[in-house]
Amino acid sequence: MLLLFIKILGWLIAHTPELLLRGIANLTGATIFALVPRRRRLALANLHHAFPEKSRDWHRTIARRSFQRLIETGLLSLATPYLSEHRLRTIVAASPALLEALARQRTDPAATLICSPHIAYWEVQTAMPLVVPAPFPEFGIVFRPLDNPAANAFVVRSRERFGMKLLSRKEGFAEALKILRRQGFVGLLFDQNAGMQGALTTLFDRVCSTTELPGLMAEKFNARVYGIFPLRTAFWRIEIGATPIAHDATTTGVTLALNRWLEGLLRENENLSASWLWSHDRWRHQDLPSKRFRLETKRDLLAPDLAARGLAAPPRRTRLWIRMPNWLGDVVMALPLFRALRAGRPDLEITLVAKPAFLPLLEAWGVADVLHPIPARGLGYFFHFWRQRHAYPDVYLLLTNSSRGDMEAWLTRTPQRFGVRRPGKSRPLLSHVFALPSAFDERTHHQIEIWEGMLRHFGLSTPLDRRPLFPVLDSRAPSTAPIGLIAGSENNPEKRWPVAHWRALIDAFPRERFVLFGTANDQPLTTAIAAGHEAGRVENLAGRTDLVSYAARLRTCRLLVTNDTGGMHLANALGVPLVALFGPTNPIRTGPFFSTPFTLLQPPGCPATGGAPLSEVSPETVAAAVRDLPIGPAS
Repeated sequence: MLLLFIKILGWLIAHTPELLLRGIANLTGATIFALVPRRRRLALANLHHAFPEKSRDWHRTIARRSFQRLIETGLLSLATPYLSEHRLRTIVAASPALLEALARQRTDPAATLICSPHIAYWEVQTAMPLVVPAPFPEFGIVFRPLDNPAANAFVVRSRERFGMKLLSRKEGFAEALKILRRQGFVGLLFDQNAGMQGALTTLFDRVCSTTELPGLMAEKFNARVYGIFPLRTAFWRIEIGATPIAHDATTTGVTLALNRWLEGLLRENENLSASWLWSHDRWRHQDLPSKRFRLETKRDLLAPDLAARGLAAPPRRTRLWIRMPNWLGDVVMALPLFRALRAGRPDLEITLVAKPAFLPLLEAWGVADVLHPIPARGLGYFFHFWRQRHAYPDVYLLLTNSSRGDMEAWLTRTPQRFGVRRPGKSRPLLSHVFALPSAFDERTHHQIEIWEGMLRHFGLSTPLDRRPLFPVLDSRAPSTAPIGLIAGSENNPEKRWPVAHWRALIDAFPRERFVLFGTANDQPLTTAIAAGHEAGRVENLAGRTDLVSYAARLRTCRLLVTNDTGGMHLANALGVPLVALFGPTNPIRTGPFFSTPFTLLQPPGCPATGGAPLSEVSPETVAAAVRDLPIGPAS
């Protein structure tokens, strides 16, 4: 029944005036572009990645034409079995380059591969014998058979009627090899979405998986290689072009040369660019959720590909946006994840979406390619993220657990949005979640283990690098450098060691200088601690530093004594040895993570997961820990 419908539809199309068909193709393609948002966004995203220098209007024009030409191609494919040879000769023409390639074959026969990319009007290539001088060489085309046997037989008959041979990808490779041995032509589709069976390469500076079949066959038979393409000159008017591909007769050389040829073809010819199937995802293999954060295929050709392009590293063109946590300590703890992501996916362009206060510090550390400030709360807050859909992020990774963060990501229309889902919590606005098992006890795991588990679930295989950002300071070396103290706690007063204890600690080291750090809100606390000491021995910096200068001054300290605060994690990342005081909070979950030396102190009898008053940690215990702080090797 389906085959009968296809035949009737094809006959009707073949007998419909071309002017009417052109209107149908244009209207249908424009309608699909307007009403199928998923395909429209994919096409626009692909064009935005491939041609970032072009305007948004240009992207939309090319995408719409691509949809229209895809419909035009479908109409032509259905009508071809019912078009006369005379009609086809008005539709199809051979370019001088194609005629030259065929003439060369007559005078100097050789095994020849004709490689076709995903450009519209592929059907017309089977009509080549009608438009070139005889004799036409033996020519087999490898194709993907249809699942319906009757429909497949009909398609094969209609495409072979002018002398071409259709060779099934399932059973026809043996015949293709025989044709090459007889110095004939074999047509192949070369694809940039070959999955695990392909090779890692780049196309438009984005990593993809390219089929190596043309390269394998070219190397085996020392074959000539041509790229072939249908060039639309008007509605149902196609000129078949061909380009000889220079190569080194190796599988790698042919594979890379074909990709570079295709890039050049689409960059240099806007007409051809509009005929490429931009609504198909040629980079899909690198989008697989289970492999999202690593590059993996059967073979890795990135090194020779980059060398051929004169590049030292893959261009960072896969856009990863990371929604940062809202607290300084969590922001700092996430840094090893960025290192691992950069190592596992060197092609990532990492954009950090964070509070504006954190951006100068993140910029100074150079941990991301782009920094995007979270706007102030207000009526335009969510509209701001809606506007970011035109930046076409590929991936949105959320290190937050809030519905607000999920809404931010959803509004950008990013196709892949990753986050952690805890038991009993729903995150419907995410596309992919790492579900924590109900038996998972977060109290006995560090926060970064949860984030790491999520990334590993989605393909990360690179180990986390726990080294601090700067060389570890020697806290025991004779020095005039001061001891830093962080006495405040922005979000929990219970985490503060008592003022009297801080003063007793300072008195225990009469020859040392001290620096008190904190926010403006901590000034009453730090003023009380500093009061009464001789001039110059206790410097009070609370409220007098921004985040960058805060980090710089921490780095001048010989060591740091601190409550459980964001500053503790900051010093730990900066290579400053520290003594960290934990009472009500859980050091297993939020303790220092970097390999900088540190000592954790808890009240006597306190559970490992915290829960005791911090005041029960005595000044004498802290003073002893300061004297005994272990030294780690310099990084």
